Amino acid sequence: MHYKEEFNKQQIKLTPKSLDHCIPQNNTRRIIHTFTQTLEMQKIGYKHANPKQTDNRPYDPRIMLNLYLYRNLHRTRSSRSLQAETTKNLEIMWLTNKQPPMTKQ
Repeated sequence: MHYKEEFNKQQIKLTPKSLDHCIPQNNTRRIIHTFTQTLEMQKIGYKHANPKQTDNRPYDPRIMLNLYLYRNLHRTRSSRSLQAETTKNLEIMWLTNKQPPMTKQ
């Protein structure tokens, strides 16, 4: 009797071609994203709704709101663990457009 065939860690195509294919159509992340896209951020009072022309541009407030809503939905309290998840969790990558927030150095 043989063991199961080992997974080839050097396989080139591990994930679908698009990150969008990884998130099911009925996923709550899509609801969060749809909700935040309908908001008029300037009317709500977001400071960087219309960013200035500078070298260091701020994050889109909708992306940060997506992350905030995701955090509350999953009861994640630690910002560091949430920041770490932005590089590992496909759902968060999709919500943030693969723009993880940077930690202060």
